[in-house]
Amino acid sequence: MSDKKYAIFSHQGGLGKSIAATAVAQAIVNNFPDRSLIVVTPWPELWVSLPFVYRVFQLGNTSYFYEEFVKDKGSLIFGNEPYFTSSHVNMELPLIESWCNMYQIKFNGEKPMIRINSEQRKAIRSFYEPKFEGKELLIIHSCGGLFTNEKAYCWQRDLPPEIAIKVAKHFQQKGMFVMQITRPASYKIPDVFVRNEQLSQTELCGILELSSKRLLIDSSLQHASCALGLPATVLWHGTSPKLFGHSIHTNIRAKEKPRKPLPGAFLFDVSFDGNESEWTYEEGDEKDLYNIDEIISSLESQTNVPSKGFG
Repeated sequence: MSDKKYAIFSHQGGLGKSIAATAVAQAIVNNFPDRSLIVVTPWPELWVSLPFVYRVFQLGNTSYFYEEFVKDKGSLIFGNEPYFTSSHVNMELPLIESWCNMYQIKFNGEKPMIRINSEQRKAIRSFYEPKFEGKELLIIHSCGGLFTNEKAYCWQRDLPPEIAIKVAKHFQQKGMFVMQITRPASYKIPDVFVRNEQLSQTELCGILELSSKRLLIDSSLQHASCALGLPATVLWHGTSPKLFGHSIHTNIRAKEKPRKPLPGAFLFDVSFDGNESEWTYEEGDEKDLYNIDEIISSLESQTNVPSKGFG
């Protein structure tokens, strides 16, 4: 057997889950400091700069991996799916803690981490800052998920248009520059700067560093904002901040309405993709899911000084 010892961490899922996984990866390293960590991920771009990672591989692009890192190496393998653990399904622990418990490793409060280097930061600033014209920036992440998702609106996680429009107008009247980040097929907030292209992972997360205020949903940017140490206001409807949220944020739950049993519900009450047949509200209820004054008050209390450092 080789003298070098490895811990191999492999995961699947979206960008937000991958950012949350950086906390789990740190816990693995902290529990097994004598092993070099190898990460196999669908989102390698944000992993390559992390100081505790030895090697990063794109999921599905692992040529000769077995011969180099597994065969006769005694490697520790961390590759199970945390969404199917009892503590996650029963909503007993946050995702990161359930993930660590599944691997029987000690969780010491590790947080998600993002590192962006000075050249990347310079490129992001040079593109965006001229557009702000010296104004403070409010980011509204209205519709998340994969950019290949052609659904215009996902009720389970997306921000109701009425809320987004009211918040944008309020802060525009206060002289702020508003940027909307959304999927290409989703609704656009009138008279704001919209980014609905397929951005690089670094650019998508790095924009947050320029912002003074952040209104987010349960998607990648709320995990990235935590990783960058930037508090945000995060709105929750079909998912739970207890499972996926972070204490650095102000997490606001939508008004609840009793759900009737759904025939397709297996381990979770509703699907992540916002299946229209699972909508249990009445016509027009989406306009009243949240208290707009509570959201605006939360945003106004956020610091107007953006973070100066990454991760």
